Amino acid sequence: MKIAIASGKGGTGKTTLSTNLAAFFADKNQVVLADLDVEEPNSGLFITGKTEQIDVKYKMIPEWNEDTCTLCGKCQENCNFHAVIRLGSQILVFPELCHSCYACSELCPTNSLPMVKQRMGELKHIKSGKIDFIESRLDIGQEQAVPLIGQTIHYIESKFPKKTLKIFDAPPGTSCPVIEATKDVDFVILVTEPTPFGLHDLKLAVDTMVELGKPHAVVINRYGIGNNDVVDYCVENNIPILAKIPNSRKLAELYSKGELVYKELPEFKEELQKIETYILNLEIE
Repeated sequence: MKIAIASGKGGTGKTTLSTNLAAFFADKNQVVLADLDVEEPNSGLFITGKTEQIDVKYKMIPEWNEDTCTLCGKCQENCNFHAVIRLGSQILVFPELCHSCYACSELCPTNSLPMVKQRMGELKHIKSGKIDFIESRLDIGQEQAVPLIGQTIHYIESKFPKKTLKIFDAPPGTSCPVIEATKDVDFVILVTEPTPFGLHDLKLAVDTMVELGKPHAVVINRYGIGNNDVVDYCVENNIPILAKIPNSRKLAELYSKGELVYKELPEFKEELQKIETYILNLEIE
């Protein structure tokens, strides 16, 4: 089973839930935890172990060959992302805009735009007890997270059997990186907080999951602050609330030290047990 833990906004407790839930499951079974927030991964602050593998990841971008180019302009016509343009007697390539679709390269009549490798980031595989932790990180200056997220998921799929539980710590928000991280999962847990901002962004996240056709449920973090609007919204829309993690200074202190919370707070562990029960009873098609 593949479970994504997502949120409509940053700072709701996604990583807290992802790391603790993975460690909780790993007390009994093998688990894969992947930090797919490649622009700012931080699950590795809580999961330590032996480094098994480090891979440099690349994306493919076109490189202009001036000697064979006839300046026909077909590359510009066929690029939907404006990554290749004809400017006077030159063809300009903008790697930051390129989506590696190969259209310009494949449709160039003189083969003047061969695709070449460009480093975009690094994947790290760490073994920690029964947890296989996969973290990918974009290089500074790289603007597109989606290609690296896709390659990270491909690494996981090729490395681990389907029977292994996989937990994806997804990027925050509802943009392309979130779509890439959740499009092939079996179930999505949306983490929110009981505030007006939390409710607003939860609605966006729910709309996204509905559009993707993904079964989903909610975990409310910092329960006890704010109001009951999030609970009311979930009840009105028949969205299961799997757990309510209480607002706790002790929890925040443990988090700030990079420690797993469930081992120290029984009330947090009880909420993880509720999530475990729900997940184990899911009927995935």
